[in-house]
Amino acid sequence: MNYERAFEDAVRRVKAEGRYRVFADLLRRKGEFPVARWRSEDGKVRDVTVWCSNDYLGMGQLPCVVESMKKAIDDVGSGAGGTRNISGTTHYHVELERSLADLHQKDAALLFTSGYIANEATLATLGKILPGLIMFSDELNHASMIEGVKGARCEKRIWRHNDIAHLEELLAAAPPDAPKVIAFESVYSMDGDIGPLEAVCDLAEKYGALTYLDEVHAVGLYGLRGAGIAEREGLMDRIDIVEGTLGKAFGVMGGYIAADGAIVDAIRSLAPGFIFTTALPPALAAGARASVEYLKAGHHLREQHQERAATLKAKLSDAGYPVMPSMTHIVPVKVGDPVLCKRMSDMLLEDHGIYVQPINYPTVPRGTERLRLTPTPLHSDEMFDQLIAALDDVWERACEQTGVARA
Repeated sequence: MNYERAFEDAVRRVKAEGRYRVFADLLRRKGEFPVARWRSEDGKVRDVTVWCSNDYLGMGQLPCVVESMKKAIDDVGSGAGGTRNISGTTHYHVELERSLADLHQKDAALLFTSGYIANEATLATLGKILPGLIMFSDELNHASMIEGVKGARCEKRIWRHNDIAHLEELLAAAPPDAPKVIAFESVYSMDGDIGPLEAVCDLAEKYGALTYLDEVHAVGLYGLRGAGIAEREGLMDRIDIVEGTLGKAFGVMGGYIAADGAIVDAIRSLAPGFIFTTALPPALAAGARASVEYLKAGHHLREQHQERAATLKAKLSDAGYPVMPSMTHIVPVKVGDPVLCKRMSDMLLEDHGIYVQPINYPTVPRGTERLRLTPTPLHSDEMFDQLIAALDDVWERACEQTGVARA
């Protein structure tokens, strides 16, 4: 077999579909977010405005976060030294887990190296712990949740996105004595819609199921202390396992779950994705804890963030752009074609210094390709106007160059 050709053909197919990804070479400017330095292929460097970061509040630049990380490096050095089970647990990890448990009003929390691993490892391990488990998963759950459900090697039922009637139909058809887990998200990051938390909790109680809630795109951003949509809606005590990330609104890196102490202890003891993975560097744990604690009292940032998102949606709609319906801080602008979406993204960066990555299949369904904008409290009205002027310039030109009609 010609192995090299097989790999080349795989990439060629991706390119032919217009969804080949090219990474922009960026360096953010500390203290000046959302400004970053972009190095083009010819080696030239210019300032650009970042419009697609998941560092939703700019916490990755906050002095108290950065200083906490520096202090931890000076205190204990760089790496953790190994897995948590052997030599990688430090007091920084212990303090961060306590802070996260307090945030979600749970007995305990457990750190992972990313939100992806937290989902995959936890959901897969539930299948080992609960014989005969049936997993009920929303059809638009994140790839990490899908992989976790597969790894559980249990029966699964996929319910139509946010369709409570369909979920109940599936639950009612399942054996009453079978253990059940309902896995879903609070904020769905591509469309910006919100899961039906209260209705899911009601069904979980009615049919004896555990609730597993991914709050990755909500922690830090919703609720009086930033615990997410469950906090905002007064439902934290009805969620059995909450999963979150430290790499988005908290601006650092890592993932976690928070739950009853027995659940956390079981996952800690049995999940290969936790047991066999080197622990987060202490500096990351220190920075994340500083960010979590800051945002527990930083509701003003959440209010500013919501205002910025609402203002951008209104400005884009007034300018005639197809803003997709969104109940949250996500601002998706529908393009509807992968080639056009990529061309527009390139032109925005090259001609206007605006960085926003195209969102194409498989991240979103074919035909719904989009520019996913994530304004922060640090994006100004002037930046909004510059964005709209840039879109005015590139959209028609990109359509002409690609031969694709405007959505």
